[in-house]
Amino acid sequence: MRNAIRNATLATAVLASIGTASAGSIPGMRGHDHTGVTVPDMKQAVDFFTEVVGCKKAMSFGPFADDKGTFMQDLLGVDPKAVIEEITLVRCGHGSNIELFKYTAPDQRDLQARNSDIGGFHIAFYVDDIAAAKAYLDEKGVKTRMGPLPVTEGPAAGQTILYFQAPWGLQLEAISYPSGMAYEKGAETVLWSPKTPEK
Repeated sequence: MRNAIRNATLATAVLASIGTASAGSIPGMRGHDHTGVTVPDMKQAVDFFTEVVGCKKAMSFGPFADDKGTFMQDLLGVDPKAVIEEITLVRCGHGSNIELFKYTAPDQRDLQARNSDIGGFHIAFYVDDIAAAKAYLDEKGVKTRMGPLPVTEGPAAGQTILYFQAPWGLQLEAISYPSGMAYEKGAETVLWSPKTPEK
């Protein structure tokens, strides 16, 4: 009986470790490289990210199209006659890059997604002083939402947030948590932060 219990315990431990070892992950995945955003006017978008947000332009390339085949559909899931007029990548401080696309397509829509829409998204930038960020955005004429709003309860306590908007409607956020967030105490996994990119 004792051997049966010991063998069952050993089998359970081995099976549990196999499950842990085979947890899903893209082989070699290291982290978030960039977020791609389609914009209506490339100059306006580059100017906004470089002159207002403070990113730096790294490179531009394009155009890409396929007049005769389905390359664009096969590669990108867009209309076969879609054209990428230009792609520009910008680097934003100690964070991942933003890839800006200027497309034209027969079936192109202007989604103007809100944060509550399925598929909606926003890009957040860590700032050291969120009150200074708000004053700066106001001075630049950038549309901001309510805030800065300090979070005082729950696992995100310690952060302060402020949503703002690019001229063409893209949702953005300024976030700051200079003393960390409540969840970090005893957390097995701590979120990556551009304020301490080496961690």
